[in-house]
Amino acid sequence: MAALLKWAAHMGMSDLPWPPPTPSISSPVEPSSSSSYCLGRTLFVSYFSEAGGRGLAAARDLVKGELILRVPRKALFTTDSAMADEKFASCVKRHQHRLSPTQMLIVCLLAEVEKGRCSRWYPYLVQLPRSYNTLANFTRFEVQSFQVEDAIWVSEKAVAMARSEWKEAVGLMQDLDLKPQLLTFRSWLWASATVSSRTLHIPWDSAGCLCPVGDLFNYAAPDEDSSHEMSDSKQETTSLSIQLLEHSSQEGTVHDADQPDGFMQRLTDGGYEENMNSYCFYARKRYKKGEQVLLGYGTYTNLELLEHYGFVLKENPNDKAFIELKAEVCTSSSWPRDSLYIQHDGVPSFALLCALRLWATPMNLRRTVGNRVYSGSIVSVENEVLIMKWLAKHCTDILARLKTTIGEDSMLSSTVDKMIGHPSCLSSTVVLPHMSELREFFEAHGLTMEVADYIGMPVKARRSLERWKLAIQWRLAYKKMLQGCVFYCENLICCLSSQHV
Repeated sequence: MAALLKWAAHMGMSDLPWPPPTPSISSPVEPSSSSSYCLGRTLFVSYFSEAGGRGLAAARDLVKGELILRVPRKALFTTDSAMADEKFASCVKRHQHRLSPTQMLIVCLLAEVEKGRCSRWYPYLVQLPRSYNTLANFTRFEVQSFQVEDAIWVSEKAVAMARSEWKEAVGLMQDLDLKPQLLTFRSWLWASATVSSRTLHIPWDSAGCLCPVGDLFNYAAPDEDSSHEMSDSKQETTSLSIQLLEHSSQEGTVHDADQPDGFMQRLTDGGYEENMNSYCFYARKRYKKGEQVLLGYGTYTNLELLEHYGFVLKENPNDKAFIELKAEVCTSSSWPRDSLYIQHDGVPSFALLCALRLWATPMNLRRTVGNRVYSGSIVSVENEVLIMKWLAKHCTDILARLKTTIGEDSMLSSTVDKMIGHPSCLSSTVVLPHMSELREFFEAHGLTMEVADYIGMPVKARRSLERWKLAIQWRLAYKKMLQGCVFYCENLICCLSSQHV
């Protein structure tokens, strides 16, 4: 990591306040103790056990909207940067019409890896993870562990797509004369997951770019609280003039009153800025010194996070549970199918409620009540009670059809956590309902529960265990959303019934 940060500084990356404070004779600015590194004034690398690994922490108190990291264009790994080699570029151009921009970037990454220490990006490449938990890496056993047909279908599609894209790109990789180990599907999965989970948007290439150091930020899900906070901050700063950030000459800190209004209007936490010829990152909120600084990649469900980034959130305000619906429900309104879902807190989406209300209304009355339904009003108490009873029963039936219960999944998830955190935990574990699935996992890897030891497991089995754990966590969250919907419907039925009486 130290070598990476030194290389990054050499490439022009910096977390210094912008513009940097101007030294004067009366108040000279003391040089940073980490001046040979790109971090140290605003951010530093730290380990966050609750977040699953390393990330970036605040080296001082930060203000929302403050510029916290600049990565110049020359340090970004893009298809363009790889094409600087004329021989490489001429070979790539012969295949360019058959491959997507993302496939091109994946091939460029593998070609750069082959250069080893001769690569300009070697200090960055050696810091990349050796494996990923994105859906394309899931085995059949792990995919089936989702239990829910929608998640299984998405997973199988991700695996099939990865294999198809690899086959399409093999010809180019052979023409580039890459080493045999870099031509394998396993290497393609690694490079593809690197691109999927770590690229950032740039205006000149839809494939995006790999951003050294900038990809150390961990994810923060957008939620209503952050939206309100952004809105409040915008109101606070509307009267301020647009000016560059001013910094304390002694501390180098940024004051709230000096933030330009433009910072509060950003839709993301960073982006490529032509005027600075750099990818710039901004604090999404106020941070105290030592607190982990997070980056909002966008709004994702847990399944989408797993597909593209290889992790799930225990509490994801943007999660959704899609359930099987009758064709008549889906066609009863103009809402698209992907808007009919149950929210993370168990409340049906607005669109789902509209569709159910219209579905439960006789065909000849739907046009009459349509405006009322689309404005969010109920049709009648009887109509609302009817759809709540139907939805509660439907969710209950779905939960009953799944192989395991919420309680069993909770125990299994806890057991797997203990296996990873405390390798010898199984020796004292009693036989529980979830143990049959645990036994299936060990048998799938040629192991037995009696001698199971996480540290002693083959690397392949350990990585599989981590992916399996993610599948269990996903299905547990899915079931809790359905259970939450049942509670929501039952409570609403009670309220409506008492009011109607």
